[in-house]
Amino acid sequence: MLTYFIRRFLMIIPTFIGITFLVFTVMRFVPGGPVEMAVLQYQQMQAEGETTGSGSDTEVRGKISEEMVEELKKIYGFDKPFYIAYAIWLKKVCLLDLGVSHTYSRPVWEIIKEKFPVSMRFGLLGFLISYTICIPLGVFKAIRHGTIFDISSSAIVFIGYSIPGWVVGLVLLILFGGGSFWDLFPLGGIVSQNYDQLSFIAKIKDSLWHLILPATAYMLGSFASMTILMKNSLMENLGQDYVRTAFAKGLPERVVIFKHALRNSLIPIATGLGHVFSLILAGSYLIEKVFNIHGFGLLGYSSLIARDYPVTLGVLVIGSLLKLVGNMISDFLYCMLDPRIRLE
Repeated sequence: MLTYFIRRFLMIIPTFIGITFLVFTVMRFVPGGPVEMAVLQYQQMQAEGETTGSGSDTEVRGKISEEMVEELKKIYGFDKPFYIAYAIWLKKVCLLDLGVSHTYSRPVWEIIKEKFPVSMRFGLLGFLISYTICIPLGVFKAIRHGTIFDISSSAIVFIGYSIPGWVVGLVLLILFGGGSFWDLFPLGGIVSQNYDQLSFIAKIKDSLWHLILPATAYMLGSFASMTILMKNSLMENLGQDYVRTAFAKGLPERVVIFKHALRNSLIPIATGLGHVFSLILAGSYLIEKVFNIHGFGLLGYSSLIARDYPVTLGVLVIGSLLKLVGNMISDFLYCMLDPRIRLE
């Protein structure tokens, strides 16, 4: 098993290189990069600054010299072939240098670190809500399979799954956001304006008050899949020989289900805990946009729109590593929880 995980760990390296190289190459050849945007901004500023001029001035207006364009390419790293530029960027990443943001003029790592607490709180709450609701619901659906409760809850689950989380967020804001008929929750943000003046307990309540609606919208993304997985896993174990043997011995139904069958049924669910390291990515771009939450997801979205490639690549680096490590930890948990699994 140790050899298997060493191989899995080593496979992270080529996978990470493949992901980053593909995205880096695409961004290099997509039109509207930082050089083009800088030239466009310069032309707009030049046009706005010229209120009067002759015909010859009009011809010069909006033009930019080739020397300035080449200097801009050098500043943004577009003066080298893309494969050489990628090698230089990858070397900096290995030295924990993610570059400097074109938009904020600050190191990318500092900008990303500011978003960690926001997305962690947002993702952790949604993660806990998902497990707290989906596991009991899946258990009761398995126990009452084919009943009215199972059919009606399945309809609700799949209707919720078919609606994107950000659409649910909009509906929740309309129904329960500030200024609506039920003015129960704020329209957006993660804390109130007077957050710094609140007591410790009041700060916790204020944070939860702001996170309930976005966490609910996020939770719907995994709501149906996790509930159905829990139900199917329990029903599969209820049909195993060891469960029938337990019933034949005269054990009560509650003991057989919750002590024997449920423990083995939780293995597929428990392996999802390996992705707890990727909670930083729980902030869906659109959900954070709807609720105006300046977290990791909105940072990646805004940097992509602004063609801030250092920040975009920095978000990609963190996200890729968290996903790859989370997958490896999930395999490890699955092997530890299920003694039947032997990874060679």
